[in-house]
Amino acid sequence: MFEHRKQLLQPVRVERPNPAYAAMMQEQLGGPQGEMTAAMQYLSQSFRIKDVAIKDLFLDISAEELSHMEMVAQTVNLLNGHDPDALHANIGSIEAHVLSGLSPVMANASGYLWTAGYVNVTGDLAADLLSNIASEQRAKVVYEYLYRQIDDRYVKETIDFLLNREEAHNALFREALNRIGYSGSQRDFGVDEQARLYFDLSQPGQYFQAPRPTAPHFDNPVSRH
Repeated sequence: MFEHRKQLLQPVRVERPNPAYAAMMQEQLGGPQGEMTAAMQYLSQSFRIKDVAIKDLFLDISAEELSHMEMVAQTVNLLNGHDPDALHANIGSIEAHVLSGLSPVMANASGYLWTAGYVNVTGDLAADLLSNIASEQRAKVVYEYLYRQIDDRYVKETIDFLLNREEAHNALFREALNRIGYSGSQRDFGVDEQARLYFDLSQPGQYFQAPRPTAPHFDNPVSRH
């Protein structure tokens, strides 16, 4: 069950309408590293998790990502302004000015619609956690790019908040990865000699030695998932 509270997770405002900035922010609404993708990915992954604590973690973060999506959408909405102005809009936000009546749409900065193809679900908890850690890292990178290119101080405040929440999610997923220990695809890590080979296919010279991986050590391993 999900519950909607009518206040935003954090207040959102802008200095003034700016269709170009609206197009840029669309990337984190409907892009591959955006909030819609994160929410749907973590929600979808949660369905098969048996470890109650980790399942709750996925669902809690998924629900928060929906609230982030709401914040990004409101930012886009405010940046689009009150009057259609397609002549001053970047290509990614033209749809809002000629098609959706300035409503934020589930599309990226180039106007491409969101797709479920962005969502990664493997059924293996270790693989999904590693995927989520990478997803949060990529989302941070996109927010950093946006932060550096947007001058509106209020939009930057929103981006700063969202970027730091992505870091929090990253840390939580890493903690969950430590928690599951030697389960799933983590089992039998590096026991075969083939896992210790490095093929030097670059000439001239070898820059890396053959790897000697050892099994990872985690505290408090839990295999219930």
